[in-house]
Amino acid sequence: MTTETVTCYRPVGPAELNLVASSEFKHWPPRLPEQPIFYLVTNERYATELTKWNVDDFGTGYVLRFSVEKSFMDRYEVRCVGAQHQTEWWVPAEVLELLNSHIVGSIEIISEFSRD
Repeated sequence: MTTETVTCYRPVGPAELNLVASSEFKHWPPRLPEQPIFYLVTNERYATELTKWNVDDFGTGYVLRFSVEKSFMDRYEVRCVGAQHQTEWWVPAEVLELLNSHIVGSIEIISEFSRD
């Protein structure tokens, strides 16, 4: 039986990418105390926009893609935070390890942007 999944995206800078890489691209690092929500983007277009906006702060940005069991993600409402395509799931930081246990496959880098 195949597990139904949803595709999630996340824009990251070099520091977060290094933490994900240290897990062999299998899970997300714990949030910092000032990060109570783990934001997952629902589409590549919006993740790319966010990554490009963040390049000014980080110098380089990456769009990461991964799959999560749909039954887990169904717990969280998709929120529109701007234009119609700017949608996200807001996962509380305290359940991040649980989310990590529902990732199917690996987290992958699908694009990279820099100031150059």
